[in-house]
Amino acid sequence: MPLSEKIIADLTASMKAQDAPRTSTLRMVKAAMMNRKIDKGAELDDDDMLKLLRSLVKQRKDSVEQYEKAGRKDLVDKEQAEITVIESYLPQPATEADIQQAVAAAIAETGATSMKDMGKVMKAAQTALAGKNADGKLVSEIVKSKLA
Repeated sequence: MPLSEKIIADLTASMKAQDAPRTSTLRMVKAAMMNRKIDKGAELDDDDMLKLLRSLVKQRKDSVEQYEKAGRKDLVDKEQAEITVIESYLPQPATEADIQQAVAAAIAETGATSMKDMGKVMKAAQTALAGKNADGKLVSEIVKSKLA
């Protein structure tokens, strides 16, 4: 079953179970899915869906940071709950060891020696980690530490 169909089926199930927080989150995902489908002008495949879900998680994480700075614990909890629901549809995230290994391989592959080469290393590392749901911010931090 394609990911988009699974999300819609889970939305229906959560509505029947009267699980309001999950239903709200899945409705938001479905709306984003429909918007992306219209922008693309075609059905979304699983790769498109994974990109969309990662983008939604990143937006929520950014919101959590902002809400924490503002001292809004209630909104932080709401965003965290949404992140949990959305991440349940993503593959297991890459471990820090996986990322370290991919960055080391990318540095060796590109012959990077300084921070000027960070873009090349990031691109190579992200390519190596494709499909493993790696956190871009963590990849960036590891690349910076290795090249510094």
